[in-house]
Amino acid sequence: MADRATSPSANHGLKRQLGLKDLVLTQILCVVGSSWVGVAGGLGRAQTLTWVAAMVLFYLPMAASVIELNRKMPLEGGLYVWAREAFGDMGGFLIAWNIGVYGVVVTVTILYAIPTEMAYFLGPRAMWLPENHWAALGVVTVAVAAVTLAAMRGLDWGKWIHNAGGIAMLVVFGALILLPTVALIEHRPVYWTPFSIALPPANLRTMALFGQMLFGALCGLEYVAILAGESQQPARTIARSVWISSPVICAMFILGTGSVVALVPQGSIDFIAPIPQAMRIALGNTGWGNAVAMTAILLVEIRLLGAASFLFTGVTRLPMTAGWDRLVPPWFSRLHKTWETPSNSILFAGAVMLALVVLASVGVHAQETYQVLTGASLTHYEIAYLAMFAVPLAGKTALRRSFPMWLKWTSAVGFAATCFALLISAYPFVSVVNAEAYAAKILGTVVVSNLAAVVFYGLRSRNDPARMAPVADAVETPSAQDSI
Repeated sequence: MADRATSPSANHGLKRQLGLKDLVLTQILCVVGSSWVGVAGGLGRAQTLTWVAAMVLFYLPMAASVIELNRKMPLEGGLYVWAREAFGDMGGFLIAWNIGVYGVVVTVTILYAIPTEMAYFLGPRAMWLPENHWAALGVVTVAVAAVTLAAMRGLDWGKWIHNAGGIAMLVVFGALILLPTVALIEHRPVYWTPFSIALPPANLRTMALFGQMLFGALCGLEYVAILAGESQQPARTIARSVWISSPVICAMFILGTGSVVALVPQGSIDFIAPIPQAMRIALGNTGWGNAVAMTAILLVEIRLLGAASFLFTGVTRLPMTAGWDRLVPPWFSRLHKTWETPSNSILFAGAVMLALVVLASVGVHAQETYQVLTGASLTHYEIAYLAMFAVPLAGKTALRRSFPMWLKWTSAVGFAATCFALLISAYPFVSVVNAEAYAAKILGTVVVSNLAAVVFYGLRSRNDPARMAPVADAVETPSAQDSI
């Protein structure tokens, strides 16, 4: 008999509220972060070649895996369900743990950028804001409360927030891509060559930047699959959302980075808020230019809140689905009586986010805090992606044999690229207080976190002997209705 993980109809009565338009905008919202054009801009005119390499080595294998795995298992929980089906209960639990840690930390990372974005919005008089720990903490705390409230209300509110964030990102990148043209019309000295082909310098910093672009900038296509049980015809619509959004995402990264490189002097790119920085440089702080820049920066703020809301929503669904499988206490699966959302999971994640904001900002500068949060979250996500790419290569026999050979080749390429990104993630590409401490924070966090997960799983298994048996070595084909 199939268990919850392999039964397409077992979505526990979740409302299927997400259509194709919602999923496409959410893919753009989740993948296209506003800071990555600054990271790639650190490579100067080598950014185009580097982006193309990252897309071939990682993005295409990721897209292939997401389409095929979701087509076979279009279920609430996404990668957690795929890993549990391929590697058993413990494998699924560890992947849910790593994605959960990533989701919470990256949400904090996104919200932590808000004070810097606000400083550019308000102009030169507010540039003190990101480095004032108490002021920044107050801003982020308010943002955490807003995201938590939105998650409580569920996708009735949430999908409109996410859609607004995706549209805001499209508008902002459209404006960013046009900025060099505006500068040329006004006869400003701009050397704009977004498609120039140049080799990057061969050093550790280049490798670190490439590792960030390879995984950090391009990951996220599979995240919407966490909400497959709340998507209309998920086997079909999630695959179509990948096909539609992918060329748009790739163009946004390459052309947007080209504008940052053209407008911001090398060595002075703000890795937290490169788009507002480029806007201010191109449009100034007075007159119509100031109005346009403030509007664009406000749209970036809307995108940040939308992305944080979506990522946080996904995080709160993982304990719920794991609770259905009795891998975590049922407390995490209890739904709000009115809004039918996992309220306990939401409140718990919100409290963890606040604690991380306080701990991450102790004794370091804003740029380093931002990079520590980014690095710590991405290393957990990289572990989850290694599992995703390993499903067609090392999953249970029946599942492994059901995939085409070409997927195994693309998965091998994606697995190798993710390994590289994981190994290079501990090297800082910004100025930090102590490089060794920076690496220790990132790598040590991953080790300690996963050891804690193993201990928790062991205690949970010992204290709950009636927990469901491991997933059978079989895969059921999704129902015809779900695949239409």
